[in-house]
Amino acid sequence: MQRAGLMGSILGLATLSMAVHASTDAKRETFGNMPDGTHVDAVVLDNGHGMTARILALGASLQSLTVPDRSGKGANIVLGYGALDGYLEAPQYFGATVGRYANRIAKGRFTLDGHAYTVPVNNGANSLHGGTRGFDKVLWTVGEVKHDADKASVTLSYVSPDGDMGYPGKLTATVTYTLDSANRLSIDYGATTDKTTIVNLSNHAYWNLSGEGAGSVMEQQLTIAGDAYLPVDAGSIPTGEIRKVDGTPFDFRQAKPIGRDIRTNDVQLLNGRGYDHNWVISRTEATAPRMVARVEDPASGRVLTLKSAQPGLQFYSGNFLDGTTVGTGGHVYRQGDAFVLEPQLYPDTPNQPSFGSARLEPGHAYRNLIVYEFTTEPARGTR
Repeated sequence: MQRAGLMGSILGLATLSMAVHASTDAKRETFGNMPDGTHVDAVVLDNGHGMTARILALGASLQSLTVPDRSGKGANIVLGYGALDGYLEAPQYFGATVGRYANRIAKGRFTLDGHAYTVPVNNGANSLHGGTRGFDKVLWTVGEVKHDADKASVTLSYVSPDGDMGYPGKLTATVTYTLDSANRLSIDYGATTDKTTIVNLSNHAYWNLSGEGAGSVMEQQLTIAGDAYLPVDAGSIPTGEIRKVDGTPFDFRQAKPIGRDIRTNDVQLLNGRGYDHNWVISRTEATAPRMVARVEDPASGRVLTLKSAQPGLQFYSGNFLDGTTVGTGGHVYRQGDAFVLEPQLYPDTPNQPSFGSARLEPGHAYRNLIVYEFTTEPARGTR
């Protein structure tokens, strides 16, 4: 009896362990219909530890991400719309995949191998995030949806034809969202081409670690692992200078509130109506993702650590949220209610050779692996 009881306990523990480790999930849903009636798929990933992510086929977008706070209470911490109409009628890159070229290209022009190319201008005199119909506005194909003991994932793909938005080459792009049991969300971008082209893909999630719609992020503590940034002109195009952050409002090498220096009379902050600049993390791409930024929210205890191998990081402080958008939780989004951190190549690299290269050739593969790690910190004074 004793042996049987012991064996039963062992089997029971093994069954419990299997149940714990098999708690991730991934399932398809329908988010709505396009004007032509095409279904827009959504995929919900669940890591079994209080984190869930919903990914939309439209723009391969992160529509929501629920993350527990220090007390274990979950909240959606990315801005977005609750229904498809918002993404169609007033797109603002909420959680979207941006490309073919994330960020800005001056005057919508660049030259590659002696050929001049023109892409649509949609941000003043410049092209932003791929033009008027960038990757954020197209319907991606939902491929493999899977989960195992430790992670859940979905892979989406989109084929951009030669000449799409003026860019050369047929570009085959993929993105895999993976949510694992260690409270990490990974977004893995890849692309190949049949003709020499340029490519720069990133994700444009708007973050508020206190929760979507919770108000200002100006007291959330930001660290950026860069000792220089790229000054911009009045049109937010880099001037070509690489400027040290020492003694400027752009020094985030030590954690400080996002809003501490944002209202100083610095011409760069006036140009961007706040922060909307690229930090120089390195001059070339790293061999593996490393920490590029960290954000801690004193109110909730949530901590976001961002890792990427990309040389640049665009930090945007939600300057153009203007109170006209009602988000997923029914709250109005106002200026400074979120921040954006986009690992990528430097803006306007195709026109500024000193910044490196955005070139992709046939037979080569582009990749940008972005990892968001979530932890919590105790309330101040309780450590």
